[in-house]
Order: sequence, then C-alpha cells, then structure tokens
Amino acid sequence: MISTLLIANRGEIACRVIETARANGLRTVAVFSQADATARHVEMADEAHLVGPAPAADSYLRQDAILAAAKASGADAIHPGYGFLSENAEFAEACAEAGLIFVGPPADAIRAMGLKDRAKALMQQASVPVVPGYHGDNQDAAFLAGQAEQIGYPVLIKAVAGGGGKGMRRVDAASEFDKALASAMREAKAAFGDDRVLIEKFVASPRHIEVQVFADAHGNVVHLFERDCSVQRRHQKVVEEAPAPGMTDDMRAAMGKAACEAARAIGYRGAGTVEFIADASDGLRMDRFYFMEMNTRLQVEHPVTEMITGQDLVDWQLRVAAGEPLPLAQDDLEISGHAVEVRLYAEDPNKQFFPSTGTLKKFRIPQEEEGVRIDSGVRTGDEISIYYDPMIAKLIGWGETRDAARARLDGALRQVEVAGVATNAAFLRAVINHRVFASGEMDTGFIEAHLAELVPGTGAARESHVVLAALAVAHHRLQMASRGSASDPYSPWNDTGGWRLFGTAGETITLGEGGDTHQVALIYGRDRVDASLGEIHAHMMMQGWGGVEMRATVNGALMKAGVHMEDRAISIMRDGATWQFTIPDPLDVDAADTGLTGGVVAPMTGKVTQVWVKAGDRVQRGAPLVALEAMKMEHTLSAPGDVTVADVLAAAGDQVEGGVTLVVFEPQDG
Repeated sequence: MISTLLIANRGEIACRVIETARANGLRTVAVFSQADATARHVEMADEAHLVGPAPAADSYLRQDAILAAAKASGADAIHPGYGFLSENAEFAEACAEAGLIFVGPPADAIRAMGLKDRAKALMQQASVPVVPGYHGDNQDAAFLAGQAEQIGYPVLIKAVAGGGGKGMRRVDAASEFDKALASAMREAKAAFGDDRVLIEKFVASPRHIEVQVFADAHGNVVHLFERDCSVQRRHQKVVEEAPAPGMTDDMRAAMGKAACEAARAIGYRGAGTVEFIADASDGLRMDRFYFMEMNTRLQVEHPVTEMITGQDLVDWQLRVAAGEPLPLAQDDLEISGHAVEVRLYAEDPNKQFFPSTGTLKKFRIPQEEEGVRIDSGVRTGDEISIYYDPMIAKLIGWGETRDAARARLDGALRQVEVAGVATNAAFLRAVINHRVFASGEMDTGFIEAHLAELVPGTGAARESHVVLAALAVAHHRLQMASRGSASDPYSPWNDTGGWRLFGTAGETITLGEGGDTHQVALIYGRDRVDASLGEIHAHMMMQGWGGVEMRATVNGALMKAGVHMEDRAISIMRDGATWQFTIPDPLDVDAADTGLTGGVVAPMTGKVTQVWVKAGDRVQRGAPLVALEAMKMEHTLSAPGDVTVADVLAAAGDQVEGGVTLVVFEPQDG
C-alpha cells in the first residue's frame, strides 16, 4: 500500500506523476535543485525538499539526498520518472534497503537490460531476433575498426550503457571510423560514466518501432501495442505515434509476442519498452524486425499509448508497485483511433538545433480539449537553464484516423507562443505536414533527407509580420503616452489620437531584424493606427491591442498575433513561429566598425571536449573546429567558410561561457 509518493525527478514528468498520484489520493513529495526552487512541480506537490545545487550530478542524481528527502517526508515509495535515476539498479536496491517501494522493475532486470551487449545476448537466448554486429568486450580502437570492416559499412556505433541517442554515431566509410568512435566514446563517458561501445550493421531503411509492455509480480505480462518513433534527429526522437503506420495485425502480434518474451526472460515487473528496428525497404515484414534495447522505465512518449488505449500508465505503475495484478488482460486491450506526439524544445533549428537558454518571457500553449493533450512543466517566467534537457512541453493530438490526429496536433502547434527562447514549433509543424510524413512512409533518415525543406533557413520575416511589429510599437507608445496625465482623465494630453489642426500625425519607424532593417510608415488617426510597407497596408483599432495579443487588418484580412515587448525588443508570434525585431538605438556604436576579426563563439555555456585546429591552419567550409559538450550532448562547431585560423582561445577540458570566442580567423582580403 502506498500513501506518500516521492517523485525523484523534475519538469513535465514530475508534474505528470503528481497528477495521477493526486487522483489516487496519494500525498506527493517533490525534490528540487537550487535552480528549480520555484518550478511548477515544486508548486504542485504537497511537500518539497531541496536536494542540492543546479547541476544534476549534485542534485537529482544524488541518491543519498533523494533517500534523505524520502525519510524526512515520510514517503513510502519513490517514482523515478524517466532519465536521472530511473534505470539505476543501485538506486533501486538502495530504495529496497531503506524500506521504500521503487516504482519500477527489480534491480536485476535493470542490470540485465542496462548494458546493450549483454541484453542482446539474453534476447538471442530467448529467440528474440537481434541486429548482426559485434557485442563483445574488446574495446581496442583498431579491433573495433576491423569488426566494422567485417560487418560491412554503413555501421552504427552505440554506447553499451544508456540510450537517448547519446554515444551513438553512424559511420559510412572506414575513413570516418576513428573520429566517430572517439566522439561516441567521449559522449558515452560524459553521459553514463561508461565509454564502452558495440558495433552493429546499419539497417538501410530503418523504422524505429517499440512495444509498450507491462508485467506484475503474479506472472502476468501484456503489451499495450506499438509506437512508431522513426522521426528522429541525431538518434533522438522528435515525433512519436501510435499505432505504427502500415502495421499489420500479424506483425503486431509477432512484435508483441517478442516483446513479452523479452520481459519474461528477465523476470520483469512494471512498465517497460522493448525497442525494435524494422527494415522497411520492402514495407513492414515479420521477418525483418530486430531487437535494439529495452528501456526499463516509463517512456517520454507514453501519452500516445494512453490516448489509443484509454489507460493511465502511471496508475498501472502504482498498482503494480503496490503488489496488485495488472488491471487488464491482453484480450481486454484494444486500439482506438490514432495519436501523434511532438516534443517542443527550446532550441533553434536555424542554428543547427542548438539548445536555447534564457527566461520564458512569454509561454502560451493551447488549452487541452477533445483530442488534444498537453504535458508541460514550465510557465511564463521560468528559466530554461543549461543544466537540464531543453524540452518544455509535449503536444499530443488524437483522432479517429491518422490524418485527423495530425490535423488536431497542427492546430495546437499553431497556437504555441513563446518569447525569450527559440523553439522548434514551426519545425514540428513542417514535419507533420510534410508529404512523406503524411504518407506514413518515413524512416529514421527522414529529417536528414528533407532538412532543407523542414528548416528552410532564417530568411527575412514576411512584410506582414514587420507591419504587425510596427503597429505593436505604435500602440505601445500611445499607451505609455496616455499614462502621463492619469490624474486628470479630461486632460487634452490624454487624447492620444492623431488628429491635428492641419491634418493627421505620422512618422516612419525603423525596425531591425538580424542584419536587416525595415522602415514602416505610420499614420495616427483618432481611433486607429495605419501602417504601410511596400505593397502591405494595415491598420489596427485602438481596442485591437491587448498587451499580449493584437488584432489588425492587413490588406483586407483580419490577422491575430501574439506580442511580447521588452525594452527595445519586439516578438511577434503567429502559427507557432516567432519573429524578433528591435528598435535600433541611434546612440549604439556599430560593432562592425570596431575592427573585430571574425571567429567562432560558443553558442552556449558548456565544456570543450575536443579542438581540431591550431593557429595557422587553413580550413575549408564545414571543417570541424571545436567540440562542445552542452545539455548532455556533444556539438561540433564547424568553419563557416574557407578561413585561416589566427588563434585558438580554448583547450579541451575548458568550461566556457556562451558567447565567448573560441577560435579567431584571419581577416579576409577585400
């Protein structure tokens, strides 16, 4: 029996677990780092305990601090969420030793699946198909290169421990192997404390299909059907859906059976996900799916399974952990409709998807309604820091058909308004509306193959968005002016209309956008402001400004947009995208006149893990310069053009701040 549940996690998954625990009448306890003192999950819980400084290694990964919080709060169970300690066998054992229920599988099951090489050996013994490859202990670089040659390129280097795409590299030729191996090992060591890898054959047209399994302590094992997670970037999932497009009943039954056998083989208990890679070069076939790994926890994408089955998987976890049998048998489970989930990240697709840190100055997401679900752990004013995963929300659409689910999800994404950090909302819309995704025939190479269409580049904002920004500035100025005589509502100085004795007032406002400037003509009338830019003519009534949202008529069409203004910066938000403008300060000195030479700067705070160049090197566009580890991933900073290196200002192992110059280039002639 569980009465008080401690959630050893943060963000949206902590909020998600708290919701179900509260619905079950449980008392909830949150833990938090110093960076999360005012986080949403802390506010939601009945009680909260500080477990350390901002870095995860000093807080959310500190087993002693988590267990101390459980003892102090009187918790009798711990839910680990996903990530952090969720797949840590030692932590599961420590919970048991402390007399606490660990809401997850037994430690032995975690260990069995925690190392990919041993897991694959176990699966072969259980007659579960596996991908051909080398899963042994020899980690000598030359030996591994020889194994890759025997397997045949392309191959996939994968970290033995962990998952989430970390420590994973595709290698297409022998000449690329050594560099890819070193990078994968560094990333694996940083993420999991274990740099061992295995080598596998890369499947030509891979579909990533996983099966949700559940097992109890009474010998019952069921699967709750499959999820397709093929749309990935750098081996990290971007879009997940259920059921998998093109899945036949026979293949679903075969994959479900294999997944349940995998769970039985290790004496599993609780929620787990068995991941398969399917060769879809000839469509989905029963003889062409292979075991990849088993995640011994609840998955990020579990909501799509909940939406097609009508089941609450966290509720199932709590019941199984309390010793109850599974709520339903296999024959009682049915698929209803289709669900698609996207992960909304604070990242900039136009800057190689680098994470975007800062304050959420505006965070507006759609309200949940029929067929739309939102899971989030942040609010306006929260900080997106360098210390944790930059996912800020999950949006899920459900419909009777896949197209209906896509349409609902697209409608939800159009309503996303975020200022303060960049997001991938517009990119996600491009993905789910792309013709290949709409056909259901995508594989794991989909994003890479169509990146130019999905991320067309920053480009200039459409003139209509520039005009909206100018109207927002004009109305803001009028509002500020009207506050000057608030003590006398009848003062003529409160009339901010544009009427004048000899005509209306007008001005030209200059807006900056990246390196471009736009000049918009404004005319102030008694109850409206008009704006013109090229062929665009717009106006907004005085009552059309709400401070955070505006309504304006642009070339005869009514347009709505989200607005955020701060100092000399304006953000216009429409259809999930954000356009940022500035009002140039005439007193500012143009940085271009300071004589600074070009170079590469750190896009965010992180640790330099590798430097490939030295002063005097002549490199070509795209050549790797520096590797930077940030937000659990290693990012390669490349040459923006053919340049000569003048100086290198960082070395491997250096911790650097965002915006700091790492490599300086010689000035270009001419």
